[in-house]
Amino acid sequence: MVLGADADEPLPGIEAIRDVMDLRFASDAPSLIAVLPGAEALFLWRAPRGQLEDAWDAAGDLEWIHTASAGVDTVLFPRLIDSDVVVTNARGIYDPAIAEWAIGAMLAFATGIHRSIVDQQHRRWTSGRTTERLAGSHVLVVGPGPIGRGTGTRALALGMHVTMMGRTSRPDDTFGAIVASDRLVEVIGEADFVLDALPLTESTRSMFDARAFAAMKPSARFLNVGRGATVDEGALIDALTSGSIAGAALDVFETEPLPDDSSLWTMPSVIVSPHISGDARGWERDVVDLFVRNARRWIEGEPMVNLVDKRAGHGASEPGDTSTE
Repeated sequence: MVLGADADEPLPGIEAIRDVMDLRFASDAPSLIAVLPGAEALFLWRAPRGQLEDAWDAAGDLEWIHTASAGVDTVLFPRLIDSDVVVTNARGIYDPAIAEWAIGAMLAFATGIHRSIVDQQHRRWTSGRTTERLAGSHVLVVGPGPIGRGTGTRALALGMHVTMMGRTSRPDDTFGAIVASDRLVEVIGEADFVLDALPLTESTRSMFDARAFAAMKPSARFLNVGRGATVDEGALIDALTSGSIAGAALDVFETEPLPDDSSLWTMPSVIVSPHISGDARGWERDVVDLFVRNARRWIEGEPMVNLVDKRAGHGASEPGDTSTE
């Protein structure tokens, strides 16, 4: 079963699996319920929150779900978590592009390019402005998964100081140590940039709240490439409005698309990106190719990649991988 696609407009590369699998397609909830019975594997190409849960009674034969997203908060629900159905995700496909987006956002703030674009539109020649250097500045990366680590290694290459924060403290070969997230308010004030690369779980929901923003430097900028609900958006807006922090670059939001009446649209210190930081050209084919490879592993009874820890709410570590969230 492929949810969120149409047989008349096949996904790029999906035909490669037809030699070993029968493919069915569902573009919406009614068609999903109609064709889900008998399906053993489900590829969630586009799946609005709640759609699979509503159809779950028809999923009695389901053994494996693969989602085209890296985050799984919109996929998981109690009956799926309690079931024996294996879940895998698209971990690794989007990570390099998102890490480059995060570096680009920090460069935009440091160089003032985002302001220059606005000035150009108004034909304003704002000479006399100074820029900043990323080299020597300090970034706190919250979420030491592939996106956080990818951003951190790129930041190191630019001469930045990197603090990596995760659920628990532990040594790390690249960054020296992972700092425990219960020290967020204590550590966040040291950073010039704060990157939220968190998955959405019960423990990360609204982790960045008024207390966290109040502890940041007034000159610091906040970046979010994780999940919108890991941030108390009202507290973020208050911090930006009061000048408690200097700016924000946001690719994810509590409500998407970002509502027209959100004040984030018009704040000069805010960069709004429509949840596309990972969508590098060709990502669709890469995601399908990953599904096809995993499908062949599943059919042959081989270990699959990108397994999801359903109860933890994020990707499980692969063999040899110590970059847990």
